[in-house]
Amino acid sequence: MRKKGLFLFFPLIVILIAFGLGFYVGKLQVPPAPIEGVCNQTVGEPQDVDFSLFWDAWRVLEQNFFDSEKINYQDMIYGAISGMVKSLKDPYTVYMPPEDAKIFKDDVSGEFQGVGMEIGIRQGTLTVIAPLEGTPAQRAGLRPGDKIIKVDDVYVADITVDEAVKLIRGEKGTKVVLTIMRDTFDQVKDFEIIREVIEIPSIKWEVKEEDIAYIKLYNFSEAGGNAFKQVGMEIMKSPTKKIIFDLRNNPGGYLEVAQDITGWFLEKGQVVTIEDFGGKKDNKEYKANGSGQFVSYPIVILINQGSASASEILAGALRDQREVQLIGAKSFGKGSVQTLEELKSGSLKITVAKWLTPNGQTIDGEGLVPDIEIELSEEDYNNERDPQLEKAIEIIREMR
Repeated sequence: MRKKGLFLFFPLIVILIAFGLGFYVGKLQVPPAPIEGVCNQTVGEPQDVDFSLFWDAWRVLEQNFFDSEKINYQDMIYGAISGMVKSLKDPYTVYMPPEDAKIFKDDVSGEFQGVGMEIGIRQGTLTVIAPLEGTPAQRAGLRPGDKIIKVDDVYVADITVDEAVKLIRGEKGTKVVLTIMRDTFDQVKDFEIIREVIEIPSIKWEVKEEDIAYIKLYNFSEAGGNAFKQVGMEIMKSPTKKIIFDLRNNPGGYLEVAQDITGWFLEKGQVVTIEDFGGKKDNKEYKANGSGQFVSYPIVILINQGSASASEILAGALRDQREVQLIGAKSFGKGSVQTLEELKSGSLKITVAKWLTPNGQTIDGEGLVPDIEIELSEEDYNNERDPQLEKAIEIIREMR
C-alpha cells in the first residue's frame, strides 16, 4: 500500500522523466553542438527562458577552467539540477544524486547509522526538531529548538536539510562535532557525539493515579501504528478511563498511521486533516475511519518544539474536533507534503502540498500554540523535572 510521507518517510513514486540538457526552448536559438557524452533531447518548452546561457557558461568553464582534470560532466549535470531546485527556496524540495538517493531510501527502510535526531529548517536556520529516544543525540544533551551552526568544521548556513543529514551521517563508532546555539546559551557550544546504529522505539504506556493512561508515542512509523493497536487493546482492558497522549519530540511519520491512530479518538467520518494543493487541484480531506474506541475518554495532549508533521496533524485534529487541550510548548510547524520521483539518474524530492487542520489552520511554518503553555527551564532539565506532564495530570484529574 502506498503511504504518504509527512516527515520521516516519503512514498516512492516511480515515473519516467526524460531530462536533456540540450533541448529547444520556445523559439530560442538551438544551442551549440552537443558535448560528447551528454544527452541532447527536447523535453519541454518553457517560454521566455534563454537556455543558451547555460551552454555559454558550460563552454566557458570547459575552455578556461585551469584544472581540467576536475571537470566531470556528470557531476556538472548533477550540480546544475541541484542549483535549479535550490532556486525554489524550499528546504524540503531537493535533488539527490544516485548516492544520496540510496542513503535516503535506506532511511525510509528504518535502519541507519548516525546520531539519532530529526532536523529541519526554521526561519532559515538548521534546527533540531527532536533528538530520538535513547540515541547518542539525546544522551549528548541536544534538545528541540537547538540551532546547528556547524557540523565539524563546516558552517551549515544556506544548505538543505538533506545536505546537512549527509554531513551528520556516518559509520558507527565515528565522531561528529555539532556547534550549537541555544536560547539559554551566552555563546555557541560544541557537542561531541559518537555515531551508532539507530534503532527507533515505537511506543510506551503506563498507568498513572489508577485511572489515567499515559501514552508516549515516539513516531508514526508502520511499527508505531501496529504497536498502538496493541496498546489500545491493553488500555481498554485496564481500569484507566482517561488518557494523556504525549507527542513531545515526535517528529512524524506516515499519514496513514496518523489517520488510523486519530480514528481511535474521533467518530468515523470526522475530518483528520486537509491536503491543500495550492490551487493546482481541489483540496483533499482525510477522514477518521477507525473504531472510535476512545471517543468517550477525556484526553489531553502534550506537545513541544519537537512535535512535527504527523504529531501536529493528530493534535490539531483532536483540538478542532473535540476541543482537546494542548499542553506544553509551540510545535515545530512542519506541515508540507513531499513525494519522491525517481529520475534516470538520482531522485527528486518535491513539496507538492500543505497540511491544514480540520478548521483550516495552516500547520507549515506556523505550528500549534498550546492552550496551556509551559516551557521547560534549564533547572527542569538538569533535575529531570517535568512540569508539562505534571500540569497534564493536574488538568485531566478533574475531567469527567
